[in-house]
Amino acid sequence: MEVIYNTTNSTAAYLSAYSPTSTDVLSPESPEPDLRILTSGGLRIPAHSSVLASVSPVLQNVIERPGKRRSSENVIPILGVPCDAVSAFVGFLYSSRCSEEQIDKYGIHMLALSHVYLVPKLKQRCIRGVGQRLKIDNVIDVLQLARLCDAPDLYLKCVKLVSTNFKAVENTEGWKFLQDHDPWLELEILQFIDEDESRKKKRRRQRGEQELYVQLGDAMECLEHICREGCTSVGPCDMEPTKQRLPCSKFSTCQGVQQLIRHFATCKKRVNGGCLRCKRMWQLFKLHSSICDQLDICRVPLCRQFKLRAHQDKKGDDGRWRLLAKKVVSAKAMSSFVLLHHKQM
Repeated sequence: MEVIYNTTNSTAAYLSAYSPTSTDVLSPESPEPDLRILTSGGLRIPAHSSVLASVSPVLQNVIERPGKRRSSENVIPILGVPCDAVSAFVGFLYSSRCSEEQIDKYGIHMLALSHVYLVPKLKQRCIRGVGQRLKIDNVIDVLQLARLCDAPDLYLKCVKLVSTNFKAVENTEGWKFLQDHDPWLELEILQFIDEDESRKKKRRRQRGEQELYVQLGDAMECLEHICREGCTSVGPCDMEPTKQRLPCSKFSTCQGVQQLIRHFATCKKRVNGGCLRCKRMWQLFKLHSSICDQLDICRVPLCRQFKLRAHQDKKGDDGRWRLLAKKVVSAKAMSSFVLLHHKQM
Protein backbone atom coordinates (compact mmCIF):
# COMPACT_ATOMS: atom_id res chain seq x y z
CA MET A 1 0.00 0.00 0.00
CA GLU A 2 1.32 3.43 -0.90
CA VAL A 3 1.62 5.96 1.88
CA ILE A 4 1.09 9.66 1.07
CA TYR A 5 1.90 12.35 3.61
CA ASN A 6 -0.93 14.78 4.36
CA THR A 7 0.05 18.12 2.86
CA THR A 8 -3.21 20.01 3.20
CA ASN A 9 -1.61 22.55 5.54
CA SER A 10 1.94 22.93 4.26
CA THR A 11 5.08 21.04 3.38
CA ALA A 12 6.72 22.47 6.48
CA ALA A 13 4.53 20.21 8.62
CA TYR A 14 5.77 17.20 6.67
CA LEU A 15 9.39 18.25 6.83
CA SER A 16 9.25 18.53 10.59
CA ALA A 17 8.21 14.88 10.74
CA TYR A 18 11.54 13.58 9.42
CA SER A 19 13.93 16.49 9.76
CA PRO A 20 13.46 18.58 12.90
CA THR A 21 15.92 21.17 11.64
CA SER A 22 14.05 21.73 8.40
CA THR A 23 11.09 23.76 9.68
CA ASP A 24 13.07 26.94 9.26
CA VAL A 25 13.53 26.27 5.54
CA LEU A 26 9.92 26.61 4.45
CA SER A 27 7.40 29.01 5.97
CA PRO A 28 3.65 28.28 6.23
CA GLU A 29 3.20 30.57 3.22
CA SER A 30 5.36 28.35 1.00
CA PRO A 31 3.68 26.96 -2.13
CA GLU A 32 2.31 23.45 -2.10
CA PRO A 33 4.64 20.69 -3.37
CA ASP A 34 4.31 19.93 -7.09
CA LEU A 35 5.79 16.41 -7.15
CA ARG A 36 6.23 13.26 -5.10
CA ILE A 37 9.30 11.14 -4.46
CA LEU A 38 8.43 7.46 -4.45
CA THR A 39 10.45 5.13 -2.21
CA SER A 40 10.84 1.35 -2.20
CA GLY A 41 8.35 1.01 0.65
CA GLY A 42 5.61 2.81 -1.27
CA LEU A 43 6.11 6.07 0.60
CA ARG A 44 5.37 9.20 -1.45
CA ILE A 45 7.32 12.18 -0.15
CA PRO A 46 5.97 15.57 -1.26
CA ALA A 47 8.59 17.98 -2.56
CA HIS A 48 9.09 21.13 -4.62
CA SER A 49 10.63 20.75 -8.05
CA SER A 50 12.32 24.14 -7.73
CA VAL A 51 14.12 23.09 -4.56
CA LEU A 52 15.26 19.72 -5.89
CA ALA A 53 16.41 21.20 -9.20
CA SER A 54 18.45 23.91 -7.46
CA VAL A 55 20.40 21.39 -5.39
CA SER A 56 20.83 18.36 -7.66
CA PRO A 57 21.64 18.65 -11.39
CA VAL A 58 20.51 15.05 -11.86
CA LEU A 59 17.08 15.75 -10.37
CA GLN A 60 16.96 18.93 -12.43
CA ASN A 61 17.43 16.88 -15.61
CA VAL A 62 14.70 14.49 -14.51
CA ILE A 63 12.30 17.32 -13.70
CA GLU A 64 12.99 19.27 -16.89
CA ARG A 65 13.01 16.24 -19.16
CA PRO A 66 11.05 17.02 -22.37
CA GLY A 67 7.59 15.51 -22.46
CA LYS A 68 7.33 15.10 -18.69
CA ARG A 69 3.73 15.66 -17.51
CA ARG A 70 3.44 18.66 -15.22
CA SER A 71 0.92 18.03 -12.46
CA SER A 72 0.66 17.44 -8.75
CA GLU A 73 0.98 13.72 -9.48
CA ASN A 74 4.49 14.00 -10.91
CA VAL A 75 6.53 11.20 -9.35
CA ILE A 76 10.29 10.68 -9.12
CA PRO A 77 11.20 7.15 -7.96
CA ILE A 78 14.19 6.78 -5.65
CA LEU A 79 14.33 3.07 -5.05
CA GLY A 80 16.74 0.51 -3.61
CA VAL A 81 17.35 2.19 -0.24
CA PRO A 82 15.27 2.37 2.95
CA CYS A 83 12.41 4.87 3.07
CA ASP A 84 13.91 6.72 6.02
CA ALA A 85 17.20 7.11 4.16
CA VAL A 86 15.36 8.74 1.26
CA SER A 87 13.52 10.97 3.74
CA ALA A 88 16.83 12.04 5.32
CA PHE A 89 18.24 12.66 1.83
CA VAL A 90 15.30 14.90 0.85
CA GLY A 91 15.60 16.68 4.18
CA PHE A 92 19.21 17.52 3.37
CA LEU A 93 18.19 18.87 -0.04
CA TYR A 94 15.95 21.34 1.77
CA SER A 95 18.06 22.20 4.80
CA SER A 96 21.69 21.34 3.85
CA ARG A 97 21.91 19.59 7.22
CA CYS A 98 21.79 16.06 8.54
CA SER A 99 22.12 14.81 12.08
CA GLU A 100 24.68 12.45 13.53
CA GLU A 101 21.87 10.00 14.17
CA GLN A 102 20.94 10.03 10.49
CA ILE A 103 24.58 9.47 9.47
CA ASP A 104 24.82 6.68 12.02
CA LYS A 105 21.72 4.91 10.65
CA TYR A 106 21.73 5.77 6.95
CA GLY A 107 25.21 7.12 6.20
CA ILE A 108 26.03 4.40 3.66
CA HIS A 109 22.70 4.81 1.83
CA MET A 110 22.95 8.60 1.85
CA LEU A 111 26.49 8.38 0.47
CA ALA A 112 25.19 6.34 -2.45
CA LEU A 113 22.30 8.80 -3.04
CA SER A 114 24.57 11.84 -2.82
CA HIS A 115 26.86 10.30 -5.45
CA VAL A 116 24.09 9.26 -7.81
CA TYR A 117 22.28 12.61 -7.61
CA LEU A 118 25.45 14.75 -7.50
CA VAL A 119 25.09 16.45 -4.14
CA PRO A 120 28.79 17.06 -3.25
CA LYS A 121 28.19 18.71 0.13
CA LEU A 122 26.23 15.73 1.40
CA LYS A 123 28.72 13.35 -0.17
CA GLN A 124 31.63 14.87 1.75
CA ARG A 125 29.57 14.84 4.94
CA CYS A 126 28.76 11.15 4.47
CA ILE A 127 32.35 10.23 3.55
CA ARG A 128 33.57 11.85 6.76
CA GLY A 129 30.81 10.32 8.88
CA VAL A 130 31.05 6.82 7.43
CA GLY A 131 34.85 6.92 7.73
CA GLN A 132 34.54 7.73 11.42
CA ARG A 133 32.28 4.72 11.91
CA LEU A 134 34.38 2.15 10.11
CA LYS A 135 34.45 -1.26 11.76
CA ILE A 136 35.88 -4.61 10.86
CA ASP A 137 32.37 -5.98 10.28
CA ASN A 138 31.38 -3.31 7.74
CA VAL A 139 34.69 -2.32 6.20
CA ILE A 140 34.31 -4.50 3.07
CA ASP A 141 30.82 -3.12 2.35
CA VAL A 142 32.07 0.45 2.79
CA LEU A 143 35.15 -0.28 0.67
CA GLN A 144 33.01 -1.53 -2.23
CA LEU A 145 30.76 1.50 -1.94
CA ALA A 146 33.72 3.89 -1.78
CA ARG A 147 35.05 2.44 -5.04
CA LEU A 148 31.65 2.71 -6.74
CA CYS A 149 31.10 6.25 -5.45
CA ASP A 150 34.54 7.56 -6.40
CA ALA A 151 35.56 8.30 -2.81
CA PRO A 152 39.35 7.67 -2.83
CA ASP A 153 40.01 8.95 0.69
CA LEU A 154 37.39 6.63 2.16
CA TYR A 155 38.61 3.76 -0.05
CA LEU A 156 42.18 4.22 1.19
CA LYS A 157 41.03 4.36 4.79
CA CYS A 158 39.11 1.11 4.31
CA VAL A 159 42.02 -0.69 2.65
CA LYS A 160 44.39 0.41 5.43
CA LEU A 161 41.96 -0.96 8.03
CA VAL A 162 41.76 -4.25 6.12
CA SER A 163 45.55 -4.39 5.84
CA THR A 164 46.03 -3.77 9.57
CA ASN A 165 43.34 -6.27 10.66
CA PHE A 166 43.40 -8.73 7.79
CA LYS A 167 43.08 -11.88 9.93
CA ALA A 168 39.89 -10.54 11.53
CA VAL A 169 38.46 -9.18 8.25
CA GLU A 170 39.13 -12.53 6.57
CA ASN A 171 36.52 -14.13 8.84
CA THR A 172 33.74 -11.63 8.08
CA GLU A 173 30.77 -12.32 5.82
CA GLY A 174 31.74 -9.31 3.73
CA TRP A 175 35.10 -10.83 2.82
CA LYS A 176 33.53 -14.20 2.01
CA PHE A 177 31.00 -12.45 -0.24
CA LEU A 178 33.82 -10.54 -1.89
CA GLN A 179 35.72 -13.74 -2.64
CA ASP A 180 32.65 -15.25 -4.30
CA HIS A 181 31.45 -12.22 -6.27
CA ASP A 182 34.31 -9.77 -6.82
CA PRO A 183 37.66 -11.58 -7.21
CA TRP A 184 39.20 -8.53 -8.92
CA LEU A 185 38.61 -6.37 -5.86
CA GLU A 186 39.96 -9.17 -3.67
CA LEU A 187 43.12 -9.22 -5.78
CA GLU A 188 43.35 -5.43 -5.59
CA ILE A 189 43.18 -5.54 -1.80
CA LEU A 190 45.75 -8.34 -1.53
CA GLN A 191 48.11 -6.42 -3.82
CA PHE A 192 47.74 -3.33 -1.62
CA ILE A 193 48.50 -5.40 1.49
CA ASP A 194 51.59 -6.86 -0.19
CA GLU A 195 52.77 -3.43 -1.36
CA ASP A 196 52.04 -1.94 2.06
CA GLU A 197 54.15 -4.62 3.72
CA SER A 198 56.94 -3.92 1.22
CA ARG A 199 56.73 -0.20 2.04
CA LYS A 200 56.93 -0.96 5.76
CA LYS A 201 59.99 -3.17 5.22
CA LYS A 202 61.59 -0.44 3.13
CA ARG A 203 60.92 2.17 5.83
CA ARG A 204 62.37 -0.14 8.49
CA ARG A 205 65.46 -0.72 6.33
CA GLN A 206 65.84 3.02 5.72
CA ARG A 207 65.50 3.74 9.44
CA GLY A 208 68.15 1.11 10.16
CA GLU A 209 70.46 2.62 7.56
CA GLN A 210 69.86 6.10 8.93
CA GLU A 211 70.71 4.95 12.44
CA LEU A 212 73.88 3.31 11.10
CA TYR A 213 74.92 6.52 9.33
CA VAL A 214 74.33 8.50 12.53
CA GLN A 215 76.43 6.00 14.49
CA LEU A 216 79.21 6.26 11.91
CA GLY A 217 79.04 10.05 12.17
CA ASP A 218 79.39 9.80 15.94
CA ALA A 219 82.34 7.44 15.49
CA MET A 220 84.02 9.98 13.15
CA GLU A 221 83.63 12.77 15.70
CA CYS A 222 84.85 10.46 18.44
CA LEU A 223 87.90 9.49 16.37
CA GLU A 224 88.77 13.16 15.79
CA HIS A 225 88.29 13.87 19.51
CA ILE A 226 90.68 11.07 20.50
CA CYS A 227 93.34 11.99 17.93
CA ARG A 228 93.12 15.73 18.60
CA GLU A 229 92.57 15.95 22.38
CA GLY A 230 93.29 12.50 23.68
CA CYS A 231 91.12 10.60 26.08
CA THR A 232 91.31 8.14 28.95
CA SER A 233 93.72 5.59 27.43
CA VAL A 234 94.57 6.85 23.92
CA GLY A 235 95.96 10.20 22.86
CA PRO A 236 97.73 11.90 19.95
CA CYS A 237 101.23 10.66 19.09
CA ASP A 238 102.81 13.70 20.78
CA MET A 239 100.69 13.49 23.94
CA GLU A 240 100.53 10.96 26.71
CA PRO A 241 96.98 9.98 27.76
CA THR A 242 96.03 11.01 31.26
CA LYS A 243 95.32 7.83 33.16
CA GLN A 244 93.48 9.66 35.92
CA ARG A 245 90.74 10.93 33.64
CA LEU A 246 87.18 9.89 34.28
CA PRO A 247 85.37 7.90 31.58
CA CYS A 248 84.66 10.07 28.54
CA SER A 249 81.34 11.91 28.81
CA LYS A 250 81.40 13.39 25.30
CA PHE A 251 80.82 10.24 23.29
CA SER A 252 79.14 6.98 24.27
CA THR A 253 81.30 5.16 21.70
CA CYS A 254 84.61 6.56 22.94
CA GLN A 255 85.70 3.54 24.92
CA GLY A 256 84.96 1.21 22.02
CA VAL A 257 86.89 3.33 19.53
CA GLN A 258 89.86 3.57 21.89
CA GLN A 259 89.93 -0.21 22.21
CA LEU A 260 89.92 -0.54 18.42
CA ILE A 261 92.80 1.93 18.13
CA ARG A 262 94.88 0.11 20.77
CA HIS A 263 94.21 -3.22 19.08
CA PHE A 264 95.06 -1.80 15.64
CA ALA A 265 98.39 -0.51 16.91
CA THR A 266 99.56 -3.89 18.23
CA CYS A 267 97.79 -6.50 16.07
CA LYS A 268 100.07 -8.79 14.06
CA LYS A 269 97.39 -10.04 11.66
CA ARG A 270 96.37 -6.68 10.16
CA VAL A 271 99.25 -6.69 7.66
CA ASN A 272 97.67 -9.59 5.79
CA GLY A 273 94.10 -8.35 6.33
CA GLY A 274 93.24 -11.30 8.51
CA CYS A 275 91.77 -9.38 11.46
CA LEU A 276 88.15 -8.20 11.37
CA ARG A 277 88.69 -5.63 14.14
CA CYS A 278 91.62 -4.12 12.25
CA LYS A 279 89.58 -4.08 9.07
CA ARG A 280 86.87 -2.14 10.90
CA MET A 281 89.42 0.37 12.16
CA TRP A 282 90.88 0.67 8.67
CA GLN A 283 87.40 1.45 7.31
CA LEU A 284 86.89 4.13 9.97
CA PHE A 285 90.16 5.79 8.94
CA LYS A 286 89.17 5.65 5.27
CA LEU A 287 85.67 7.00 5.94
CA HIS A 288 87.12 9.81 8.00
CA SER A 289 89.44 10.70 5.13
CA SER A 290 86.47 10.85 2.74
CA ILE A 291 84.72 13.33 5.05
CA CYS A 292 87.66 15.36 6.36
CA ASP A 293 88.09 18.84 4.90
CA GLN A 294 90.96 19.93 7.17
CA LEU A 295 93.81 17.97 5.69
CA ASP A 296 96.56 20.41 6.72
CA ILE A 297 95.69 20.32 10.43
CA CYS A 298 94.04 16.89 10.72
CA ARG A 299 95.69 14.65 13.31
CA VAL A 300 93.85 11.42 12.46
CA PRO A 301 96.31 8.73 11.28
CA LEU A 302 96.38 7.83 7.57
CA CYS A 303 94.07 10.70 6.62
CA ARG A 304 96.56 12.23 4.16
CA GLN A 305 97.50 8.83 2.71
CA PHE A 306 93.89 7.94 1.96
CA LYS A 307 93.32 11.38 0.42
CA LEU A 308 96.31 10.93 -1.90
CA ARG A 309 95.27 7.44 -2.90
CA ALA A 310 91.71 8.61 -3.64
CA HIS A 311 93.10 11.44 -5.76
CA GLN A 312 95.32 9.09 -7.72
CA ASP A 313 92.72 6.38 -8.22
CA LYS A 314 89.39 7.77 -9.46
CA LYS A 315 88.03 4.31 -10.20
CA GLY A 316 87.33 1.28 -8.08
CA ASP A 317 85.26 1.80 -4.96
CA ASP A 318 86.07 5.52 -4.57
CA GLY A 319 82.58 6.50 -5.73
CA ARG A 320 80.99 4.16 -3.23
CA TRP A 321 82.97 5.67 -0.39
CA ARG A 322 82.07 9.19 -1.48
CA LEU A 323 78.39 8.22 -1.43
CA LEU A 324 78.76 6.67 2.02
CA ALA A 325 80.52 9.77 3.29
CA LYS A 326 77.76 11.98 1.87
CA LYS A 327 75.06 9.92 3.61
CA VAL A 328 76.94 9.98 6.92
CA VAL A 329 77.30 13.77 6.79
CA SER A 330 73.65 14.20 5.82
CA ALA A 331 72.40 11.88 8.56
CA LYS A 332 74.55 13.61 11.16
CA ALA A 333 73.28 17.04 10.10
CA MET A 334 69.67 15.85 10.25
CA SER A 335 70.21 14.29 13.67
CA SER A 336 71.73 17.55 14.97
CA PHE A 337 68.80 19.55 13.55
CA VAL A 338 66.23 17.29 15.22
CA LEU A 339 68.11 17.44 18.53
CA LEU A 340 68.29 21.24 18.37
CA HIS A 341 64.59 21.45 17.51
CA HIS A 342 63.66 19.30 20.51
CA LYS A 343 65.76 21.47 22.82
CA GLN A 344 64.00 24.61 21.59
CA MET A 345 60.53 23.16 22.17
